[in-house]
Amino acid sequence: MLRLLLALLLTLAAPGLAGAQGAMTAVKAKDLVRAQLVAESEALVAGRTVTLGLHMAMKPGWHVYWRNPGDSGLHPEMAWRLPEGFSVGPVQWPVPERIPVQTLMNFGYEGAVTLLVPLKVPESAKAGETARLAGTLSYLVCEEICIPGSAELSLDLPVAASAEPASGQAALFARARAALPEAAPGPYRTTRAGDRLVLHLDRADLAGVTGAAFFPYAEGALDNAAPQDLAVDAAGLHLTLTPGEAGPSSEALAGVLALTADGARRAYALGPEPVPAPTAAVPAAPEAPPAPAEESLTLWSAAGLALVGGLLLNLMPCVFPVLSIKVLSLVRQAGESATRVRLHGLAYTLGVLASFLGLAGLLIALKAGGAGIGWGFQLQSPVVVALLAYGLFAMGLSLSGVVHLGGGIVGLGDGLTRRAGYQGSFFTGVLATLVATPCTAPFMGAAVGFALTQSPLAALTVFASLGLGLALPFLCLTVFPRALRLLPRPGAWMDVLKGALAFPVYATVAWLIWVLAQQVGPNGLLAGLTGLVLVALAAWAWERARGAGPLGTGVSRVAAIAALVAALGLVAVLDGDRAAARGTALAQGEEAFTQARLDALRAEGRTVFVDMTAAWCITCQVNERTVLARAGVQAAFRAGQVAYLKGDWTNQNPEITRLLEHHGRSGVPLYLVYRGTGAAQVLPQILTEGIVLAAIGKGDVAAAQ
Repeated sequence: MLRLLLALLLTLAAPGLAGAQGAMTAVKAKDLVRAQLVAESEALVAGRTVTLGLHMAMKPGWHVYWRNPGDSGLHPEMAWRLPEGFSVGPVQWPVPERIPVQTLMNFGYEGAVTLLVPLKVPESAKAGETARLAGTLSYLVCEEICIPGSAELSLDLPVAASAEPASGQAALFARARAALPEAAPGPYRTTRAGDRLVLHLDRADLAGVTGAAFFPYAEGALDNAAPQDLAVDAAGLHLTLTPGEAGPSSEALAGVLALTADGARRAYALGPEPVPAPTAAVPAAPEAPPAPAEESLTLWSAAGLALVGGLLLNLMPCVFPVLSIKVLSLVRQAGESATRVRLHGLAYTLGVLASFLGLAGLLIALKAGGAGIGWGFQLQSPVVVALLAYGLFAMGLSLSGVVHLGGGIVGLGDGLTRRAGYQGSFFTGVLATLVATPCTAPFMGAAVGFALTQSPLAALTVFASLGLGLALPFLCLTVFPRALRLLPRPGAWMDVLKGALAFPVYATVAWLIWVLAQQVGPNGLLAGLTGLVLVALAAWAWERARGAGPLGTGVSRVAAIAALVAALGLVAVLDGDRAAARGTALAQGEEAFTQARLDALRAEGRTVFVDMTAAWCITCQVNERTVLARAGVQAAFRAGQVAYLKGDWTNQNPEITRLLEHHGRSGVPLYLVYRGTGAAQVLPQILTEGIVLAAIGKGDVAAAQ
């Protein structure tokens, strides 16, 4: 039975793994994209600005992404290595195309694209010297599948008293500038029309416009795949748009409007364009976590970090309710043979490893398809949250004696068979994995982030190490049965403890329902709560069948099954009732994270604290309540005029996913501190007040004290 279940789990994961493997090894990104760094001038002149071009040519059918990639994807990014005093300004993005991929709508470029970048030459540059301009261009190139790629680019240019245009590059730079959006051609405004937005361009000479597309700067601002309905009349142009989950107010819509008239295409920049802070020149530190970065990690060091992170997961509040019940079951089995006890430990370990590998395989396959997801992605689904709450609630009812799912004190799944408990140990490992995903232990972030940038085999190795770390304490307890002698002897106290352990489980259910409340609207929350009532009804009816006559047993069990089916049916309501812009609430002084807002604050020279969190992330919630909400930290933020940006990843948010990936992370929490235009400082995942105060500056700490 156990082998059959494991085979089924791996079979389900295999297509995704095979797809991911094929996507990442059958063809390489460098074979699909030819990247080149070019300059508009033959030389550099001290004190002047020269325009550089990041030119990318893609194979037919493949595309790269705009600054806002749409529903999935990742825009190209250059990590510059420049001589002392040199700096680059913000990328100038050509107007993208709408690229449909199944039910998604992406924004990007096919064929070829040139991203223009201004380079400021310092006054200290001396004529006769040669400056090496270099960097690493990272990108995602997609067709039906997506492949991450990078290219090392460099260009050597002399410093001279004057500079002539580069020979052979004039046409390329002319095309690049022609592809940029122009300034707005006239007054524009946005209004509300029910649950949609209408963009109005007030010009009387737009009668020839036959097509229009609007590309928002902010990710999640619009439902990208929804139709954009065009109307043109004597007053001007009217484009009806559908807001996204993080939809803007009618006053905040900003982006690029592309118009087609007489076969020609023109585009206009509407609203304030997000302007990132200038990129400092090397030797400034690159934006990377102070912990071992992806580049410095090897497969075995990442696996070691994952093993330690998995061990520490056992100390997190997510796993305690499940592990404590399983340890209690070991007390009951203390009198059994050493071989049987060891088999329980191996079955539990197998359940943990199979679950971690299954989750990893699904995550790898989805990311290979361009999905913006990371660790804990399954808890971004209200359906998964509700089903997990149902299962834990049934487990709690069993511990409370409402229903007897099997003979003995066992974890969830042991009641699947009355003849043996190995299946129960296996499914306890599965459940331990599921409830562990809301928690992030130290060392996990770097390891998982590294894993998701490697080959599928390397990624699975790291995830297996993480699972082994989670399973190791319980496994050691069973492999060395003498350790069981340290546990109390079986007795009546176990029934009392069993009932008491139901309450941590109920507390976990209450937390899951709170998470559900952040993800869905009132109707969805009512459906979830009603589902819990039906699960209780099913448990009660099933228990009533024990000892009843044949007729009573049949009626009770039919009622139990009907109640359970009805509870599962209510789950369908949840995804259709997601609440926009919900999740973790903003406290006083906090702002919702957007990349545009972060860029604006950095350009002002402000110190910015970025908190990437989610309602289902217990580590995040503990840090918020025990550290970030403390009076000393809040006073330091106010005294230092520190801007607090909170990114809510409770539901999927591609903009947040992109920032996580930029810092080598695949999940929350992530805490960043930006001081002026400097590089980000990545804080540990477990915070203390001292860590936060030190990060925002000693002057701020002194002011707070």
